[in-house]
Amino acid sequence: MMTTQPSRMWTDVVDLRDFYETALGQTARRLIRRRLRGLWPDVRGLRVLGLGFASPYLWPFLGEAERVAAIMPASQGVLPWPADGPGRTVLADEAELPLPDCSFDRIVLIHALESTEQVRAMMREIWRVLADGGRLVVVVPNRRGIWARLERTPFGNGRPYTVGQINRLLRDSLFTPLARTGALVLPPTNSRMALRFAPAVERIGQPWCETLAGVILVEAAKQIYAGTAVRERARKGRRAYLPVPQGWASTPFDPRRAGASAPLAAASMAAEGSPRASA
Repeated sequence: MMTTQPSRMWTDVVDLRDFYETALGQTARRLIRRRLRGLWPDVRGLRVLGLGFASPYLWPFLGEAERVAAIMPASQGVLPWPADGPGRTVLADEAELPLPDCSFDRIVLIHALESTEQVRAMMREIWRVLADGGRLVVVVPNRRGIWARLERTPFGNGRPYTVGQINRLLRDSLFTPLARTGALVLPPTNSRMALRFAPAVERIGQPWCETLAGVILVEAAKQIYAGTAVRERARKGRRAYLPVPQGWASTPFDPRRAGASAPLAAASMAAEGSPRASA
């Protein structure tokens, strides 16, 4: 059994945004997104959800999936996405997702698992929200890789994992690991010359990705057991959630700095037909 580490802290959403605007961040996004796309080459007609800071990796699905949405944890903060078109982001507690049961076919979990103190609760919520036969991809820093040892990137914060730890967590959370791969073989560097050769280095180092890669990607399927019922939580007394309106300013919302009178609206996203979260 794995235990949570109370010392873990969320990377602020502004720091994540700023990282992905750098040359290193853009290279990391392309390399991870290529591996993710390799696991999910076709999502036509499916509903795709990103949990954590997943918006940089959801772009390829926008013109293909039936619905694409992103949930950013309250402790991390939230930014509007995309810049044009209907808003697709919502701020919520990762352990109380404002979604109906079985409402998404695919879920991407990135910049979340290594930071949350509510690992088990979050995984239970992901299981509940994921459709029967749905797939989850978990992206986490590789404990054996160099990216987890350097704090200059978001992958150097929080708790890194090994493949064995991720597989055990998934099985304990009623998921079946199906496939795994790695990305970010090249060490984190700001050298433009080195970043130019990153795709080639990625291909050469792929056979040793579990040792060299900066992040691990594991795809898993939701387990369904006959006769096992999942009780729906009582809605009374649950927290309110804040959808990010279209055209909202780029200043992130931080609930720690919001006053007690800050307006919150209950989010009825995705399958409940919210125009802010529908594709």
